[in-house]
Amino acid sequence: MSRPYVDVGRTGQKRRTLDALVAAARQLVADGAAPTVDDAALLAGVARSTAYRYFPGQRELLAAAHPETAATSMLPENPPADVAERLDAVVVAFTRMIVETEGQQRTMLRLSLELPVGQERSLPLRQGRAIAWIAEALAPLQQQMSEMEIHRLVLAIRSATGIESLVWLTDVGGLSREEAVASMRWTAGALLKRALLDGPPERG
Repeated sequence: MSRPYVDVGRTGQKRRTLDALVAAARQLVADGAAPTVDDAALLAGVARSTAYRYFPGQRELLAAAHPETAATSMLPENPPADVAERLDAVVVAFTRMIVETEGQQRTMLRLSLELPVGQERSLPLRQGRAIAWIAEALAPLQQQMSEMEIHRLVLAIRSATGIESLVWLTDVGGLSREEAVASMRWTAGALLKRALLDGPPERG
């Protein structure tokens, strides 16, 4: 396989150019736009032909600009052993990131909803990053639940957290950002407690 363009040759300069393009795209997304590679290049002061060497299309650019891209875990450095504490720590970190990047998150949500059928997973919001973070929090349950049971619980918790829930709780429910976050934390904890008592959601 050929190495990525940024990893060949003058890597320092290329990394700075890449960072500039990503920063420009994030700024445009935060402003509510759906930036193209041309838009990011113009704002970053990078030649269009150069920008396309890093990002062949808009989807690749938006994927790199998404706030969740670099995060591999939401657990603290020394995570607790208790599964409820682990889950709450992940939900706190996840919802904090959502609130701090709300402008970008709302734009990415809109773009994801506007995608044609069959292309739903081409943006990071549709690639289940939060599912992996929640699954990591629930890892201690592997001794008492099957992989499929844990996965169903993870999906239930994810459905009650994230930008989709924040939008509904604030725009429709009328809650403040702080109240919305508290609601998502409470719901995640309640779902875990219910699963520990009665098992995860039933399969359809």
